[in-house]
Amino acid sequence: MLTSMDSAPGTPGTLTILGCDGSYPGPGGAASGYLVEQGGTTLWLDAGPGTFARLQEVVDPRTVDAVVLSHEHPDHWSDLESFAVWLMHSGTGAPVPVYAAPGIERRAYFGGIRLLDWHETGPGARMEVGGLVLTFDRTDHGPPTMAVRVDRDGAGGDPATALAFSADTGAEWTVASLGEGIGTFLCEATYTLDQEGRFRHLSGRQAGAMAATAGVGRLVVTHRWPPVPPGALLAEADEAFGKPVHQAAPGRVFEW
Repeated sequence: MLTSMDSAPGTPGTLTILGCDGSYPGPGGAASGYLVEQGGTTLWLDAGPGTFARLQEVVDPRTVDAVVLSHEHPDHWSDLESFAVWLMHSGTGAPVPVYAAPGIERRAYFGGIRLLDWHETGPGARMEVGGLVLTFDRTDHGPPTMAVRVDRDGAGGDPATALAFSADTGAEWTVASLGEGIGTFLCEATYTLDQEGRFRHLSGRQAGAMAATAGVGRLVVTHRWPPVPPGALLAEADEAFGKPVHQAAPGRVFEW
């Protein structure tokens, strides 16, 4: 596991990459999954295959305050099943809130267990988890898919404190719909420009251009399809963004 830290000055939250492969895990990899921590609050953002194993290397699962699931494609939520089994055997108390896009709860084998407290998200929905404020917006994808903006409660609009996650999307959505003041943008970039338009995902070029237009502070690309060379995707994202872009990798940690 990597242990690098990329920081944004003066921001106390952390974003840990648990998995970042697009559509399926590549050899030794894991699909979409991220750990967001700030001020004693721990949020598991997407739970793709392989990410629960990685989560246990970073935190005690008992500390997870809530799970956010962007959409029903299995590469974004199926490890919730493993978490549910862990909860059944761990002797934990209060149910863990799950903030999920429409369609996921009915697909979950262990979705009905009392240790998961389901809440359906939608465009414009606003949730509070500990000291974090979550705002959702629907993206340009097949099933209902929710991007999310994470703000520190009481941050006073400081542009360095907002984190946004695109989830899966095509080019008809923009992170600008989540508002101004996004310091770190975690954006899916699945392909290179020669494959633009496939399956309503973004290329590195499209992710970089979107982030530049929206004026985000820092761009981290994720959800790369395993056969796509990371250097090629990152190079076109760099050029379109106009400054260096970060490539998500399991274990990489960013301050926000």
